[in-house]
Amino acid sequence: MPSHHPFSTRYLSATDVIDMVQRKGVEACLRGIADYILADFLRWGAFDKSARVASHSPDGVIELMPIADDQTYAFKYVNGHPKNTRWGLPTVMAFGVLADVATGAPLLLSELTLTTALRTAAMSAVAARALARPGSRTMALIGNGAQSEFQALAFHHLLGITTLRLFDTDPAATAKLQANLQGTGLRTVACNSTAEAVRGADVVTTVTADKTNATILTPGILAPGMHINAVGGDCPGKTELHADVLRQAQVFVEYAPQTRIEGDIQQLPADFGVTELWEVLAGQHTGRASDAAITVFDSVGFALEDFSALRFLRDAAAELGMGQPIELIPQLSDPKNLFGLLRTHNPLLRAVA
Repeated sequence: MPSHHPFSTRYLSATDVIDMVQRKGVEACLRGIADYILADFLRWGAFDKSARVASHSPDGVIELMPIADDQTYAFKYVNGHPKNTRWGLPTVMAFGVLADVATGAPLLLSELTLTTALRTAAMSAVAARALARPGSRTMALIGNGAQSEFQALAFHHLLGITTLRLFDTDPAATAKLQANLQGTGLRTVACNSTAEAVRGADVVTTVTADKTNATILTPGILAPGMHINAVGGDCPGKTELHADVLRQAQVFVEYAPQTRIEGDIQQLPADFGVTELWEVLAGQHTGRASDAAITVFDSVGFALEDFSALRFLRDAAAELGMGQPIELIPQLSDPKNLFGLLRTHNPLLRAVA
């Protein structure tokens, strides 16, 4: 009889991750996830990469985001349903898994809703450190919903942004953001339009939720030297930038095969020139060409970022002694006798035997 090897999966609930972030601090988590993202992007060639698998409906999208290196496999389940807030549900909900490539055994099952917000903001900051002008201190933040605080704090802590110029079509969202940022050291200015918010900004972050082909930013309101962090255009039929903004800018993406389908560059021909960010981070391609250039990070979210975030959660959970072991996979005394589990746990079958 084969020897029995007890196995369990570490589970991090939403409450666990909230507690982890509170214990470590938001800044430390943003910095930590950003460090893991940078380390993994510098190993770009080590990963088996693919665009995410998406199931679209009139009200939203459900996606699976897989990726693996030669040791670890990861995936994220995530949705995007802008109307969810009407029913008291988040627009984005997510969970993810880390598994051992050698055996296929799931090592970690974790919430990723809060974590996705942290990793998206950390990814934005990693890109901005490579692409924005040094000394950038003012950011326009267009769209002040659930992601906005995380973007604001990532740019504050990781890039040195000190002033936020805010606009949302819902004034209550801006008021919520300003209240949540009190005491962080960020100066916030509520504006009456996108154009007003963008005026004088070094960085412009767009993080809107509506699933429409929108033109949040147009060429006429932009100034030389701006860095645009376009976060909200992240699925087919959902954009934030006028096509001419892209045509006059240097455009950087995470994984071009996915971004051409989902990002703002979906508006443009398939041969429109873009640079994958890993090339800049690895020193294989120049980033910003000059102080006067306009740079765009057409961010759609890529599975490698979730791989990094899950690694961060795994290591932080081990450091803090957090998470619970769960029996996600049945324990088998004989791995060739799965049906034997039913005999073991079913009195009737044991009686027949």
